[in-house]
Amino acid sequence: MQGRNEERWDVLVDKVERRIIRRRRSIERTAWVNQQKVLEAFRHFRVSDVHLRGSTGYGYNDRGREILENVYARVFRTEAALVRPQIVSGTHALALALFGVLRPGDRLVYATGEPYDTLRTVIGEGESREGTLREWGITYKQVELGPDGGPDWDALDRVLGSVAVRMVVLQRSGGYSGRRALSVDELEQVIRRIKRRQPDAVVLVDNCYGEFTETREPTEAGADLAAGSLIKNPGGGLAPTGGYVVGRSNLVHAAACRLTAPGIGGEAGPTGPEWRLFYQGFFLAPHTVSQALQSAVFGAALFEALGLSSRPGWAEDRSDLVQQVDLPSGEAVLTFCRAIQQASPVDSHVVPEPWAMPGYPDPVVMAAGTFVQGGSLELSADAPMRPPFRVFVQGGLTYEHGKLAYLCAARALEEAGHLPRG
Repeated sequence: MQGRNEERWDVLVDKVERRIIRRRRSIERTAWVNQQKVLEAFRHFRVSDVHLRGSTGYGYNDRGREILENVYARVFRTEAALVRPQIVSGTHALALALFGVLRPGDRLVYATGEPYDTLRTVIGEGESREGTLREWGITYKQVELGPDGGPDWDALDRVLGSVAVRMVVLQRSGGYSGRRALSVDELEQVIRRIKRRQPDAVVLVDNCYGEFTETREPTEAGADLAAGSLIKNPGGGLAPTGGYVVGRSNLVHAAACRLTAPGIGGEAGPTGPEWRLFYQGFFLAPHTVSQALQSAVFGAALFEALGLSSRPGWAEDRSDLVQQVDLPSGEAVLTFCRAIQQASPVDSHVVPEPWAMPGYPDPVVMAAGTFVQGGSLELSADAPMRPPFRVFVQGGLTYEHGKLAYLCAARALEEAGHLPRG
């Protein structure tokens, strides 16, 4: 009986692999384009061994930091970049951009519906009020997306036509909302619409989970700023911490002044013993993101074959790393996440439990047996424990590990009776 069951899974995996081969090749072509961009930037700035060394104290005249920021700016096609280990997360990077640009009395608009949970707290939409944008006297409005998950043009026009707006934020990934990610082409259309109505409005893109998933970045499509985390896509699975802000030089400088202090800006900031992991991770990022995307395609096709709904579908274009899988209950969510944890190279023996993570309104279960704590480019799975029950899987440093982990989750769901009958 055990042998027949193993054979059944082998047949299913083989069927899925054959089905997705063309989709995988398409993802590899995107990685090829992005790898050329990154390599060209490294060569242009003549990255050398001396740049891989770090700095201490104030970090003045850290040539490695300066060159890495130049490399980021060239790859993202921007005037400037702030790339620092002192930025602790994507939320922190976005907060630097928000607080750097906005002033009391300014108006902030989110044009892609409800922000990610931790950004709602920064704005002041959650329980926290201390130090939020609202406490600073910044007014806030969000524009919901249309029924198709794309921009609601009429609603956006109404908001932009009613009052002067200082900043518009576009969130590329869907976060825990369950919506699809927005492509760079879609972001470009929104940015053009914003600039036609309010040319002076600063457009900031939350680029978390999106870097290198397409051949263009939002800053190549008209965004004034973009921000994200180095323990997601651009860190390549090697950066031990950090975040980035890229865009117009005056706006990046404003974010840098929030990170350090006015008058200091980006001129200081020690990097510790070395920059090597940050450089090497960024160089590997196009390939590693490709591996993660191919893993997600495999997972989507596998769960489709097992009768579960997942987004995006395996054949759909992708603009972020995240694979959503709908599950029938909270218990099924726990089963899924615990299986992903068991398939992890670090802390495979740990049993994830929901807990009150800072910045989240609901308990969150998170499976992340990663070499870098919270490294979302490494394979992880998490979910807020609230209906509709939906798990969010991202990452996978290698396609082989991604396959193993998705297969482990599928088998655990079957054994627990959480798969559809038939």
